[in-house]
Amino acid sequence: MKGARRILAGLSLALLAAIPGRAQGPETASFDWFEYAGNDTTFNFPKGANEYRNPVLAGFYSDPSITRVGNDYYLTASTFTYFPGLPVFRSRDLVNWTQIGNAIDRPGMLDFDGLGLSRGVFAPSISHHDGIFYIVNTCVDCGGNFIITAKNPAGPWSDPVWIADVPGIDPSLFVDDDGSAWLMNNAAPAGPALYEGHRAIWIRRFDLKALKTSGPSTMIVDGGVDISQKPIWAEGPHIFKRDGRYYLITAEGGTAINHSQVVYRGDRPEGPWTAYPRPILTQRDLEPQRRYPVTSAGHADFVETQNGEWWATFLAIRPYGDDLYNTGRETFLLPVHWRDGWPILTAPGQAIAPVVRYPDLPREKPPAIPTSGNFVLREEFDHKALAPYWMTPRVPKSAWHRLRGGRLELNPRAARISERLQPSFIARRQQHLTMTASTSLSFAAPVAGDKAGLVVYQDDAHYYFIGIVNDGGQRMLRVERRAGASDPADGVVLASAPLADKAPMRLRIAARGGRYDFSYGGDGQGWTPLLMDADGTILSTKVAGGFVGAMIGLYAHSLSGPH
Repeated sequence: MKGARRILAGLSLALLAAIPGRAQGPETASFDWFEYAGNDTTFNFPKGANEYRNPVLAGFYSDPSITRVGNDYYLTASTFTYFPGLPVFRSRDLVNWTQIGNAIDRPGMLDFDGLGLSRGVFAPSISHHDGIFYIVNTCVDCGGNFIITAKNPAGPWSDPVWIADVPGIDPSLFVDDDGSAWLMNNAAPAGPALYEGHRAIWIRRFDLKALKTSGPSTMIVDGGVDISQKPIWAEGPHIFKRDGRYYLITAEGGTAINHSQVVYRGDRPEGPWTAYPRPILTQRDLEPQRRYPVTSAGHADFVETQNGEWWATFLAIRPYGDDLYNTGRETFLLPVHWRDGWPILTAPGQAIAPVVRYPDLPREKPPAIPTSGNFVLREEFDHKALAPYWMTPRVPKSAWHRLRGGRLELNPRAARISERLQPSFIARRQQHLTMTASTSLSFAAPVAGDKAGLVVYQDDAHYYFIGIVNDGGQRMLRVERRAGASDPADGVVLASAPLADKAPMRLRIAARGGRYDFSYGGDGQGWTPLLMDADGTILSTKVAGGFVGAMIGLYAHSLSGPH
């Protein structure tokens, strides 16, 4: 029944409300519903009443940053060139997270035109002081470092204030007990780089009222814990304070399988800092063939609960093969254990377990929109706005979608998903290694070259499409694939079937780790295979490169449509 299982919608994708002038073009592609179902073995691991499952945010939620205000916790994560960007989540138990908005939710705040999907907004850092929330961030290849503010974390957030005199990436704000503020960042070392990946962490004072730096910058980490070992990519710095001591945590080793988290201790923010001699979090020293592997752990942020416990959010990966994963870098949660004044997340050789003891916090109800575990989520498109997890590549310049009569309508436009443009494509994260995504599409495809359907998408050069196309006047059902930049812009046709009439079609994509199946159906309940056992490793970061995870969504294209 329409709406029976429909979760309450959150904020709009901000296309209709924020952009005047709805685009006109070819026949509208109309989607009646969309259903996503995930069923991973990891999430079926037995769990006790006082345990939770990792990751707490499944799918592409990388570089998580966290802050506490009273009994509430707030978290944001990277979205690169997807819009709306920088999701903001709220929780009271650190396990159940509800998305309350997006910090980058208005056209004009940032511009991602022409950028690859793995550029844009990296590693945001969220904090709070004296009634104001702050997010500092980098727009890579689109402006540099900036800060935005809000009184309500659900928004609205201010337009970016650019911090032009701070180079590099990964800015992070620390406010001391006396109200003095400091800004850290990753940048080049003071002298010539001694090896590839040699980076440094810098700090300077920051004026919270003027939202600009004040005073000179100081290099507080040169290379990493032990520069004689040539550590790479010291990044993601955060400072916090415990028992009068300052702690600086950073990622080290790059965001692949050698990723780690390290810690330094000092008596003041500008140093000097003393390093703990080994990583406080890593999975690089474990046997790759272990059961339920989690890899590439690092880029952590710490928070102290109102009960005095310390916890850390961080990114990690659940591979289905040799460093093969399509779900991207996910958000995990672990307790911090203090040993001799040092914070430890994992001991040497300790694997991140599928289930962990629950925080000592009042238990919160699971969110209406699940973020972890196995679930089925059906969108009936019968609300006034899309749920806040829907995103589109880059920032829209025109309004090309609408919710009307219990349907999502897309205006086909000339921009392709294979181009670094802004296509008529609305998507959600693939959050499971084993999943299905399905929809019902009405699309007559009256003009040669028109197409609409369902897409699983890693980037503009790596995706699969199943849908209705007009091939030289013949209405067809087709599976297309792009497996690299050398493939045609419209993809390679892998399978097709003629359509006898213009009736609506049901479309389905199913993932089984590195294999994908594509099926269709009419008004009945069954599914007819169109292409089975397709190579899904092309959707992995190892093959495609970049930092994002696969997205699944709804797409419409017409060469005769507007841009």
